[in-house]
Amino acid sequence: MPDRPARRVLGRIAAGVGTVAGIGVGCVAYASLYEVRAFTLRRVEIPVLPAGAAPIRVLHISDLHLTPYQQAKQRWLARLAGLEPDLVINTGDNLGHPDAVPYVTTALGRLLETPGVFVWGSNDYFGPKPKNPLRYLKKRQHTPRPAGTQLPWDRLQKVFAESGWVELTEARTRLNIGGTEIEFRGTNDAHLELDRYDRIAGPADPGAAVSIGVTHAPYRRLLDAMTADGMDLIVAGHTHGGQVCVPGYGALVSNCDLDPFKAKGLSTHEAGRRRAYLHVSAGVGTSPYAPIRFACRPEATLMTLVARRP
Repeated sequence: MPDRPARRVLGRIAAGVGTVAGIGVGCVAYASLYEVRAFTLRRVEIPVLPAGAAPIRVLHISDLHLTPYQQAKQRWLARLAGLEPDLVINTGDNLGHPDAVPYVTTALGRLLETPGVFVWGSNDYFGPKPKNPLRYLKKRQHTPRPAGTQLPWDRLQKVFAESGWVELTEARTRLNIGGTEIEFRGTNDAHLELDRYDRIAGPADPGAAVSIGVTHAPYRRLLDAMTADGMDLIVAGHTHGGQVCVPGYGALVSNCDLDPFKAKGLSTHEAGRRRAYLHVSAGVGTSPYAPIRFACRPEATLMTLVARRP
């Protein structure tokens, strides 16, 4: 039997282990019971409009991963229509369940009456499946074809199209928003290597006041190409902002080849001697198999486009 000093040392070690374990349990409980439902609206100004143009309010939503039973998320999304944006940009991963289409439609509600553009993400095409969360700590993840259940993205496509939203899957279009001509171009999901930017590549539309690139996963090959072609702003999702972050530091991973420092929020990207603003949404949801967020609240962003700075 250990002597008294040894027993004291062992007791202190046991107490320390218990404290660490308690902190870990507390963090998991916070991340899975509170923060994953702490929906947040971010606001940011982006100076990309010509002088004298009226500000344009753009609601960026991404990565809903919606399932029928997520009622709190559905109610929060429905309230976003009260912002009365001028434009909605949806960067994909709307679906988290084969039966989710009517719930996405109801949750978006009056936003579908607002001009909008959209692209698809991998979790619009394929349902989630259990994964080892430690795989996301690798330097680069590569998932060319997930084996999850196919999801009814084509039904959601019909809803969006009938509402007047414009699909940007390897497409270019131009919309007049608040009196300002805006060029949009977008691609299919780069995480599944479905992107074909060469089909829409080329200089920015000279007849547009501002050019915006839209894609789901912000892989650098797309960011480089869009920036070099003269996009003023690139909008993406996919990263979940890192999902589990270190307070005061940020994301450890981005789930693509983007620098984790840019995994959420507004930054810039440079290529071909040009610079574009980049906005990456941390998204509203998570996979049902990893329903946690830590130091990275679920979010949508109200981006106000304003005149370029002198």
